Amino acid sequence: MPESRVNSASEAGTDLHLEVSASGPRRAAVAAGLRAAVRSGRLAPGTRLPPYRSLAADLGVARNTVADAYAELVAEGWLTARQGSGTRVAERVAAKPKPVPRRGPEREPAAHDLRQGQPDAASFPRAAWGAAVRRAITAAPPDAFAPADPHGRPELRRALAGYLARARGVAATPDQIVVCAGFAHGLRLLFGGGVLSGPLAVEPYGLPFHRGILADAGVRTLPLGLDDRGARTDQLASGRGPRAVLLTPAHQFPTGGPLLPARRAEAVDWARGRGGVVLEDDYDGEFRYDREPVGAVQGLDPDHVVYIGSVSKSLSPAIRLGWMVLPPHLVGDVLAAKGQREAWTGVTDQLALAEFIESGQYDRHVRRMRQRYRARRDLLVAALAERAPHVAVTGIAAGLHAVLRLPPGTEAAAVEAAARAGVALDGLAAFRHPDSPEPHRDGLVVGYAAPSEHRYRPALHALCRVLADV
Repeated sequence: MPESRVNSASEAGTDLHLEVSASGPRRAAVAAGLRAAVRSGRLAPGTRLPPYRSLAADLGVARNTVADAYAELVAEGWLTARQGSGTRVAERVAAKPKPVPRRGPEREPAAHDLRQGQPDAASFPRAAWGAAVRRAITAAPPDAFAPADPHGRPELRRALAGYLARARGVAATPDQIVVCAGFAHGLRLLFGGGVLSGPLAVEPYGLPFHRGILADAGVRTLPLGLDDRGARTDQLASGRGPRAVLLTPAHQFPTGGPLLPARRAEAVDWARGRGGVVLEDDYDGEFRYDREPVGAVQGLDPDHVVYIGSVSKSLSPAIRLGWMVLPPHLVGDVLAAKGQREAWTGVTDQLALAEFIESGQYDRHVRRMRQRYRARRDLLVAALAERAPHVAVTGIAAGLHAVLRLPPGTEAAAVEAAARAGVALDGLAAFRHPDSPEPHRDGLVVGYAAPSEHRYRPALHALCRVLADV
C-alpha cells in the first residue's frame, strides 16, 4: 500500500513532514517514519517534535498511538523527553554526512590572491550603500515594486546619463540606456538575442569567457593585430568582413595600453562607412593614475558605438548591475531580446545605485579606491624594482592589474611556481586569442586589487620570491 505524507503544524508552530506507511500497525508505522527521518538527518539533533495530539490529528490516528511511538523511540535513544521542553531528537544520533564524491584532483586554496579583475571586497562601502538602500526604498514610488521594466528603472537611467556624460564623456539620453547585469549579459543580449550578428573583430587578447559567449551564439571572432598604439583598427578594412568590432579603448585588456586617438577615429570611420558597430567595453575606465582621463569612444559617434559598463570593478561583482548605452535604432531590438519583464537585475539594487550616484557617494568611493589602488600599484613596482629588477612591468597607467614581462619560454614555469608558492595569478597566454596573428608574449597578469590591506604586502613578498628564480 502507498505511504502517506503528512505535514504537521503543531501547537508550538513546528511543521513536520513525515512519511508513514499505510500498511501494518499504526504505532509501528509512525515509529518507523520518525526513525527514518532521524536516521537520514532530515530531523536534525535538537529538533522539537509536535505534541502528541497535533501529530495524531494530522495522521488520523489515536493520540496514544503517537505517544507510544514517541516512548518507543525515547527508549531506543532516538528521542529525548523532558518535562517542560517537549520531545526532541537526541543529540547523539546525528546522521553521518555522506561523503561527497571527488571530481578530480584538488589544489589547496591559494594563500595569496593576485588574480586580475577583482576589486578589494573588504573595501565595499557597506554603511554608505546600506544608507542609500534605505533612502531609495523610502522615496521609491509604488510602481517600483510592480513587475520590473526591462528598460531599467528611470531613476537609474537618469543618474547614469548624467554620471557617464560627466565622468566618461558619453553622450546619451536616459532612453538610450538599457540596464543589464554586466558586460557578459550585454554580449548575450546583443548576439544571443539576434540584435547583432557576426563575424566580430576583436582584440588579440581578451577574456576567454567572453569568446565562449560569442561562440555559443554562433559568432565567429576575427582577432586584429596589436602594437604600441593599441588594436590595429586599420585592419578592419580588410576583406575578412567583420560587421562589428569589440574594443577596450581606455585600457586594453589585459596588456594595458590605451587606444590612441587616430585608431579611435579609424574605428568610428569604419563603422560609419560599413554600417557597422563599435562595441566599447569600458571595464575599468574610472581607474587612471599617471595620465589624463581617456574619454569614451562613444562620444565620437553615438549612432555607431555601443558603450557597455558595470559596477563589477568600481563597487563589487556581487552587485549584478551594468548598462548599455545604445544607438537609438538598437534600443527596441535590445528590449525585445530582454523580454517583457526584467529577469536579471533587481529593482532594489537599481534604486540604490541611482541614489548612490546622485548623492555623490559613488564619486567619493571611486576616488578613495583610485588612491588606494594607485598606492598598491606603486608598492608592486617598487618591490619588483628591488627584488626582481629583471622583470619589466607594463600596463600600469590605469586599471587594477599589471603585466610582468618574462623572458621567452618561461611563462608556464613561472605560473606553476607561483601556484606551488600559494600565489594565484594568470599567465598572459590564458587571454590570447587562439587565432591571434600576434606572436606569443611571455608574461604574468598580476592583479593588485583583490587582497585585503593586511594581506597585500605578504602577497608581494611571495610573488617576488617566485620571480627571483625566473
